[in-house]
Amino acid sequence: MKAGSGDQGSPPCFLRFPRPVRVLSGAEAELKCVVLGEPPPTVVWEKGGQPLAASERLSFPADGAEHGLLLSGALPTDAGVYVCRARNAAGEAYAAAAVTVLEPPAPEPEPQPAERPLPPPGAGEGAPVFLTGPRSQWVLRGAEVVLECQVGGLPEPTLYWEKDGMALDEVWDSSHFALEPGRTEGRPGASLALRILAVRLPDSGVYVCHARNAHGHARAGALLQVHQPPESPPEDPDEVPKPVVEPLKCAPKTFWVNEGKHAKFRCYVMGKPEPEIEWHWEGRPLLPDRRRLMYRDRGGGFVLKVLYCQAKDRGLYVCAARNSAGQTLSAVQLHVKEPRFRFTRPLQDVEGREHGIAVLECKVPNSRIPTAWFREDQRLLPCRKYEQIEEGAVRRLIIHRLKADDEGVYLCEMRGRVRTVANVTVKGPILKRLPRKLDVFEGENAVLLVETGEAGVEGCWTRDGEDLPAICQSSSGHMHALVLPGVTREDAGEVTFSLGNSHTTTLLRVKCVKHNPPGPPLLVEMFKGHKNTVLLTWKPPEPAPETPFIYRLERQEVGSEDWIQCFSIVKAGAVEVPGDCVPSEGDYRFRICTVSEHGRSPHVVFHGSAHLVPTARLVAGLEDVQVYDGEDAVFSLHLSTIIQGTWFLNGEELKSHVPEGEVEPGALRYRVEKKGLQHRLILQAVKHQDSGALVGFSCPGVQDSAALTIQESPVHILSPQDKVSLTFTTSERVVLTCELSRVDFPASWYKDGQRVEESESLVVKLDGRKHRLILPEAQIQDSGEFECRTEGVSAFFSVTVRDPPVHILDPREHVFVHAITSECVMLTCEVDREGAPVHWYKDGQEVEESDFVVLENEGAHHRLVLPAAQPPDGGEFQCVAGDERAYFTVTITDVSSWIVYPSGKVYVAAVRLERVVLTCELCRPWAEVRWTKDGEEVVESPALLLQKEDTVRRLVLPAVQLEDSGEYLCEIDDESASFTVTVTEPPVRIIYPRDEVTLVAVSLECVVLMCELSREDAPVRWYKDGLEVEESEALVLESDGPRRRLVLPAAQPEDGGEFVCDAGDDSAFFTVTVTAPPERIVHPAARALDLQFGAPGRVELRCEVAPAGSQVRWYKDGLEVEASDVLQLGAEGPIRTLTLPHAEPEDAGEYVCETHDEAVTFNVSLAEPPVQFLAPEAAPSPLCVAPGDPVVLSCELSRAGALVFWSHNGRPVQEGEGLELHAEGPRRILCIRAADPAHAGLYTCQSGAAPGAPSLSFTVQVAEPPPVKLVSELTPLTVHEGDDATFRCEVSPPDADVTWLRNGAVVTPGPQLEMAQNGSSRTLTLRGCQLEDAGTVTARAGGTATSARLHVRETELLFLRRLQDVRAEEGQDVCLQVETGRVGAAGAVRWVRGGVPLPPDSRLATTQDGHVHRLLIHGVVPADQGTYGCESHHDRTLARLSVRPRQLRVLRPLEDVTITEGGSATFQLELSQEGVTGEWARGGVRLQQGPTCQIHTEGHTHHLVLSGLGLADSGCISFTADALRCAARLTVREAPVTIVQGPQDLEVTEGDTATFECQLSQALADITWEKDGRPLTPSPRLRLQALGTRRLLQLRRCGPMDAGTYSCTVGMARAGPVHLVVRERKVSVLSELRSVHAREGDGATFECTLSEVETTGNWELGGRPLRPGGRIRIRQEGKKHFLVLSELCAEDAGEVRFQAGPAQSVAQLEVEALPLQMCRRPPREKSVLVGRRAVLEVTVSRSGGQVCWLREGVELCPGDKYELRSHGATHSLVIHDVRPEDQGTYCCQAGADSAYTQLLVEGS
Repeated sequence: MKAGSGDQGSPPCFLRFPRPVRVLSGAEAELKCVVLGEPPPTVVWEKGGQPLAASERLSFPADGAEHGLLLSGALPTDAGVYVCRARNAAGEAYAAAAVTVLEPPAPEPEPQPAERPLPPPGAGEGAPVFLTGPRSQWVLRGAEVVLECQVGGLPEPTLYWEKDGMALDEVWDSSHFALEPGRTEGRPGASLALRILAVRLPDSGVYVCHARNAHGHARAGALLQVHQPPESPPEDPDEVPKPVVEPLKCAPKTFWVNEGKHAKFRCYVMGKPEPEIEWHWEGRPLLPDRRRLMYRDRGGGFVLKVLYCQAKDRGLYVCAARNSAGQTLSAVQLHVKEPRFRFTRPLQDVEGREHGIAVLECKVPNSRIPTAWFREDQRLLPCRKYEQIEEGAVRRLIIHRLKADDEGVYLCEMRGRVRTVANVTVKGPILKRLPRKLDVFEGENAVLLVETGEAGVEGCWTRDGEDLPAICQSSSGHMHALVLPGVTREDAGEVTFSLGNSHTTTLLRVKCVKHNPPGPPLLVEMFKGHKNTVLLTWKPPEPAPETPFIYRLERQEVGSEDWIQCFSIVKAGAVEVPGDCVPSEGDYRFRICTVSEHGRSPHVVFHGSAHLVPTARLVAGLEDVQVYDGEDAVFSLHLSTIIQGTWFLNGEELKSHVPEGEVEPGALRYRVEKKGLQHRLILQAVKHQDSGALVGFSCPGVQDSAALTIQESPVHILSPQDKVSLTFTTSERVVLTCELSRVDFPASWYKDGQRVEESESLVVKLDGRKHRLILPEAQIQDSGEFECRTEGVSAFFSVTVRDPPVHILDPREHVFVHAITSECVMLTCEVDREGAPVHWYKDGQEVEESDFVVLENEGAHHRLVLPAAQPPDGGEFQCVAGDERAYFTVTITDVSSWIVYPSGKVYVAAVRLERVVLTCELCRPWAEVRWTKDGEEVVESPALLLQKEDTVRRLVLPAVQLEDSGEYLCEIDDESASFTVTVTEPPVRIIYPRDEVTLVAVSLECVVLMCELSREDAPVRWYKDGLEVEESEALVLESDGPRRRLVLPAAQPEDGGEFVCDAGDDSAFFTVTVTAPPERIVHPAARALDLQFGAPGRVELRCEVAPAGSQVRWYKDGLEVEASDVLQLGAEGPIRTLTLPHAEPEDAGEYVCETHDEAVTFNVSLAEPPVQFLAPEAAPSPLCVAPGDPVVLSCELSRAGALVFWSHNGRPVQEGEGLELHAEGPRRILCIRAADPAHAGLYTCQSGAAPGAPSLSFTVQVAEPPPVKLVSELTPLTVHEGDDATFRCEVSPPDADVTWLRNGAVVTPGPQLEMAQNGSSRTLTLRGCQLEDAGTVTARAGGTATSARLHVRETELLFLRRLQDVRAEEGQDVCLQVETGRVGAAGAVRWVRGGVPLPPDSRLATTQDGHVHRLLIHGVVPADQGTYGCESHHDRTLARLSVRPRQLRVLRPLEDVTITEGGSATFQLELSQEGVTGEWARGGVRLQQGPTCQIHTEGHTHHLVLSGLGLADSGCISFTADALRCAARLTVREAPVTIVQGPQDLEVTEGDTATFECQLSQALADITWEKDGRPLTPSPRLRLQALGTRRLLQLRRCGPMDAGTYSCTVGMARAGPVHLVVRERKVSVLSELRSVHAREGDGATFECTLSEVETTGNWELGGRPLRPGGRIRIRQEGKKHFLVLSELCAEDAGEVRFQAGPAQSVAQLEVEALPLQMCRRPPREKSVLVGRRAVLEVTVSRSGGQVCWLREGVELCPGDKYELRSHGATHSLVIHDVRPEDQGTYCCQAGADSAYTQLLVEGS
């Protein structure tokens, strides 16, 4: 049986390759790699083809998939290439890395003579290492420069120089530079110096020295900058300096740019030697600075870029190029277009010291204009670094803590991208900073330059915080350079130059360069010479890859689709694949590809297949197994390949085809497992009697055995292994479990060293191996250390029991309490557990109980009471219970002022439709206020709302109007709060457009200018060029809601100009340009045409114009024509015609059709055709008649009206004498009634009398039949070869016989010989004459004969169709063909190239098809390009063949794909070339290979597979390769929602919750639930929930009405119906109520327990239903129902009843009354002014207590005069409108307690 692909595993694969290491001698070298595979591969390290073994200096650390080689104390002999080889049963892979060991550099002092000289640096075998590198230099033009470097390495490396990536001989002539050995005295190693003679300005650049040997490549670079020497000043200071450049000979180009934009000038100059470039502005040389950049782009062009152009930058810019051969100039005039809307005061350049500040300031035209600050292209946001200030129209930017990188160009921008620009210069040690970022392509050179203020200082270069090598750094004077040659991705990062505390940083970004993958191996062959092996050979790809590469070999079993990797091979050649490399016997195919860091080549399949058989060998054999009684015994072995085997137990074969079995019924059970290369036999639960059993394994080539030993197991603890610490809360169930290794083995439990005894609160259980100690309800005293002890081993448990944490139930939020002086304040906090400790704090200090502060505890309720609060008692109180706190803010105010806020007059400014809220805060929540507006009380309405919330009173105007302006008063008693409200219209803003709009239209086009305002009713004014416009037919003003339009229905050029829409506070600008469209003649395209017509006839001249309404004029011979009957002028749409219905010859001439801008000329010629004879078509035969016969001569003319003249033997014919002349239309007839001999002769009919006019002759013979004779002689003929020859003669009479002879032989008619007779004419025709047909031809008639000679000439072979130039693409087939005038013999023509016959070539083929000769070139290459010719003996033709490089084309484009959400989409496109690297993108974003994105290429075809698609993935899928781009549309449709699992039938008890659930296929879908066919909507009892794809319907507290059928619907899917059955709930009382006796003011709690949970019940007291609130609290906890009555009073006594359905319970409440006492008394005396009111307050010991007010012993009753108020325990007497007669003694009686107050009335 063959193993499936899943058992083959996966070959090794390197996730991380080892990297080359370069170390000094004696140091430590380490190589690391990560390799994966299944099964895990075996890793071996090799060097020189030999495996390495561990030693004192060499070790092989491994950590999972990471493998390493650690070499301690490296020696030069350790240098070389180390190979990590990983192998498993599925394949093999390897990776290599070089280790280079360098000797340390020799010390500076020379060695003593007695000492041995140290070996030279770099003398060890290894890659090149730069010992000294070239140094950057800054020189003047004309100086001599020497760049030198010294390199170490063995073998000695080869050195060469490059400039800017190009070889030196490609840049300069050999006379300009010299390469010479450097100065090597005392310094070993290879060196090479570059000497540049008389440097020029173009010599500036980056110079790189490369060093290569067999072990690697190294490079070092330096920067050379050549500067122009300073010019000497003129001797005469008043002398005007000469212009730097010559004056221009022609007008310069013009370039316009908007202010604030960039201007870029590019000049491309060629010359040898390379020219020097200088830029000039207004005749003065330009130097690069922050806003003027000068550089050379990758295309070789010289670029000047002016950043953020300003008005002062306008002028003439000149690029001057010169070399020794001459000079040239190129100039451009720069114009800067200033915006119409400008800054009032622009920015000015500023300077600042490092670590100081810089201030930039500008002014905008309007203070409401928003602005934004930028540093170059980076937007600056307000922060501590950049402080942005707006003061009216002034905008200010303050830059704090200046540093070198803050130097640059700063911009302030306002609407319309109007900018003002300034330079910020930072004075410090660094004068020229680094650029903010530098983009370099991978492999290019990166140069960074810094200029410092002080010369000779040492700076530090770092990248991402790490120091850069010193060989990359150079400095000279003030300049410091960092040169990184051939950058890679690892070089990217933040590069910083530091000088003391000054730093400048740039972001170096390295862009990747696209590389082509390597080519495939060539000439692959398979040899099956040896048994069970196959030899595979191949050749390396051509061209060879640029980077190191390997070959990857893969196998495939015939009949399978999977390819499995076998080996990775370094060198090309051959590999032998043995049978051990395959998992199972079978026929295998192989393929190979080339792999490098740039990708993989296409696979090449070896032809044929090989039959391989795996041979097994033992990798890890069986070992003896020793286990304890009752455990499983496992025997395992590993083989080298996947193969079936047989297990034996005590010599008896075990069944391997079943996974489990037993040796014999009731005996030992076993299980056989096989996974990959591993085979396992598991003997389950072995017994002592199985000891000594012998286990064996056998398969082809392998036999192994092992023994089983069983011993009695000692008991040990399986779990827990370590001490366990547990924490519980009181009443929680505690279970401690100890698991032993043996079943039912005894153990004992101990607590704190004492053996425990079982009880109701402590239970001990034994369950097999597990021993448990259970505490059903743990208490605090149960804390301690528990031990489970058995036979010397113990398990320990540390148990801690704590009270549960205390939680505050009420209040959950911050509580604010407002009270007035002497009022009782009570703060209440409720916790979840009675008896829990609670602490009160005030303003952070713990509160202690006193006469002024009372602390009360009642069960879970805790109170802080201030019996008579005073203003100092206010503050922040906290109730602390455990880790939780409740917060109270208490404010005590004096009652003398009712209004707490506002204290003064409030002014409110608002705009129309804004929400306005007027707020007044009182000291008491129950106080009533009165709102008035302008003295009149307001009335509440939807437009004016009055709100009351605790002590706050509000007047709300939701949408304020203009008429709501005025003074509002909030009045209470004699106090009032004043609010002055002012409402204004909101400022008008222009929403659109925000920027200036430019419109260009053509005349008669409709132009619409639209402006959208922020308010619909706002007026606007329109202006044109500063003048207000007036509405007319040509200018319409429209208003549509907030939109305002100016419409020009048919715009004219004079309508152009600047339009302004002015809305008062804002304006919008429009620039309109109206141009007249050019009147063009579209057809005919030619401007002059020659036309010929016949006369008379119809002539029509036609033109098509654009636009269609263009006017045209027609001219004839320079004069304008007018329409008439004979000349018609037409116009239909864009068509203009001139028609001559009956043109005559005199109508010929020059006709011109002219529009405003163009004209077309028609040269018309008219000619009357000459008269022709139509019949007879040829001259008629002689007419022979007998005397007296009639004769009719007839002919037909081409024109009926033509005149003819008849003549007879040259004399005109006169009618009469038997002659008649007739004319019938075009026919002309001459009739002779009776012929006589005089009528015989030649008759001629001539058309017209002009000489040479057409004529037709008739011969009439009147005589007896003549004898037979030849009338005419044969004529000798000379014809060309292949032509026809016709001999003609005439006989008389016409019917006489003629005999033809050729060379004396009678001619017989045939294919080549034709004889014909036509009247008296006889012809002999010879077809296709050949040279041998020459001879004598004779015609014989009667007794006469005539002969003639036939001569045949050889025909010239001429070309009728000549060669044409051909342009072809590389790889195409090309056909060159000619056509000859006749069919030539084979070889009659020959093909040549460049005048030389074509050489033999399999790609060249010549063919002949009749007259056509062809030259076929298969698969043209660039070398085939040239001039080809075709020659014959008489003619020659030439043509040019041009071959362009192969173009990339799309053979099969992408196609649109539409799929359903969640599916996969596959895109394919076929290109014309293989090996093309392209990028896939979706919506413009590049796609990367990943789990949901698979990208691969097969030959010409590129594949993209996107899986797991969602709706958001719809978009454009594109493929881009070089300049080719192909795109298609991906549409992802939403998948229809389905119901995966529907609801089920339910049966619940009345009052329970019923939950129906269904599951959908999508999470985002709406579902509809129905009951008995009616849709359900959410309610407090019915909840609809969505949890991902689950949908829930919950019915709480189900009743009989909820029973029925339910269903759910989503889209077209439906589930149900399902049924809900509600059973009736039977409730009974389990625990009855207990009567309670309490004292007045205390609380009482009643508890009743029912048989059902969630059963609602009703409480009654004294027959009155009770509702929660105030002193009554009702709660339910499961089956328990509680009634809590607080602050009891005597009238609360009575019967308490609880009823739940039919069940009820009754108890009695007895309340013991307490005497009522006064806690706070009124003052003994109180003075009040006449007309005011007096308030007396008293606080009693409990709420609800009754008090009685008396005056002079008489009880007072409430009325207009006296108002009695009660609020909790506080009682008040209010005396309104106090009069002198109200003076006296007032008494308040509370129970047995009394309080007296003497009221004094002052005033009259």
